[in-house]
Amino acid sequence: MLTVPNFISALRLPLALVFIKQDLLYRSIALILAMITDGLDGFLARRYKQSSAFGTVLDPIMDRFFVFFLIGIFMNEGSLGIWEVSTMVCRDFAVLLFGFYLVFSGKLSSYRFRAIWCGKVTTCVQFLVFFGLTLGLAIPSIVYLLFIVLGCLALVELYLSKESHPETSF
Repeated sequence: MLTVPNFISALRLPLALVFIKQDLLYRSIALILAMITDGLDGFLARRYKQSSAFGTVLDPIMDRFFVFFLIGIFMNEGSLGIWEVSTMVCRDFAVLLFGFYLVFSGKLSSYRFRAIWCGKVTTCVQFLVFFGLTLGLAIPSIVYLLFIVLGCLALVELYLSKESHPETSF
């Protein structure tokens, strides 16, 4: 279903492609626009009652595409090493682990998927790291350690959220 919020979510794909070109201005603008679209799509969907099952899937897919594409670009340029990348995807690993838990415990169909607080914080920190890397700044190791902590907290938050919504369906 093509709605304005879904179109805004889809814009993160071409914004990621801007990073193929090593241009500080273009990359900075793309990051700012990606940050805006990341919050605006959900806001508009809720505000104008344009939420859809498609949008619920599209938004996180575009988020992950944007993040993983940029990680690949920065790795290729030598700005990120495997250790930094491993930490940056801790939240995604936590979500994957939780998904396996839901599947193997037979609870997938009754789980109500929603955004989690740790995910929002992780996304914010990822954008800050991408800005720093775009500007050629050295990112302190403590920032990458924060991704590990956020990944662990995401797993806890997901597990606890399943207890608060036991009867809802997907």
